[in-house]
Amino acid sequence: MVGRWCARIRGVPEPVTLPADVVSDRSLASVTPISGGSISQVFRAQSPDGPIFVKTMDDPPVDFFAREAAGLTALRATGAIPVPRVLWHTPLALALEWIDHPDEGNAASVSNAEGAEVFGADLAALHAHHGEAFGTVDSRTRGYLGSVPLDLRAREHWPQVYLEQRVMPLVRQTVAANGLDPAALAVAEALTGRGEAFWGPSEPPSLVHGDLWHGNRVVGSDGRHWLVDPSAHYGHRELDLALMRLFGGFSEATFSAYMEVSPLSPGWQERTDLYQLAPLLANILMHGGSAGRRVMERLTRLA
Repeated sequence: MVGRWCARIRGVPEPVTLPADVVSDRSLASVTPISGGSISQVFRAQSPDGPIFVKTMDDPPVDFFAREAAGLTALRATGAIPVPRVLWHTPLALALEWIDHPDEGNAASVSNAEGAEVFGADLAALHAHHGEAFGTVDSRTRGYLGSVPLDLRAREHWPQVYLEQRVMPLVRQTVAANGLDPAALAVAEALTGRGEAFWGPSEPPSLVHGDLWHGNRVVGSDGRHWLVDPSAHYGHRELDLALMRLFGGFSEATFSAYMEVSPLSPGWQERTDLYQLAPLLANILMHGGSAGRRVMERLTRLA
């Protein structure tokens, strides 16, 4: 949940110089701040091979950009959906291929119905890539949702992963940060004993974006929809669909196209509350605000 990646320049700022320890002495010219990035600083830079996208952070968590690079690489390797190529990363920065964007006033490209439908079908194709277990995309077990650490140790059963490694740790952290009523702990614990009627039919681990709100989907000038800023792992595909509905910004044409290719199991509407818990909790931890009430409402409905 890093913030929208846009190509629009913030006014007409003077180019800046990124410190050598950020970019490891790579040759970059015309480094210009661009809009987007609520926890990172983002830039358009000129490399010897053309324009690139660079994002940096003053004091990133351990392996933050390395894990983002691994997620992008895993998503791109499927060939199922457009994902920018990782050019390089350092402990303080990540560089990606540049995606040309439509002009700010060119609403026709951004709202193109055909592009929205293609994106829905592409997302279904991405989710058709399965892993052997629920968890990491590689041998590393650390992940991030935004800047919030996640435990991505591989497990055989999805409820274990989602409740024990995702929801309960985030609930505890949010209560400790005074962002959530302590009563949420007992309510969340009660979910651990729920059976198939609650979770729906079991599904194989799908490769998911993991943080698919509208700011992490970029519409290029050609109308194609690209995925950026992932929290990629093998999880339940309903995670992506639930988060897409949490903050809006996706066309119903996208959901319809997805369902036509790969329908969700019955009861998915009721499970949306469940799969919106983790992103809401992470949002509180990163940004504060009043989302604690929304979390309690969802927990109460689920219990």
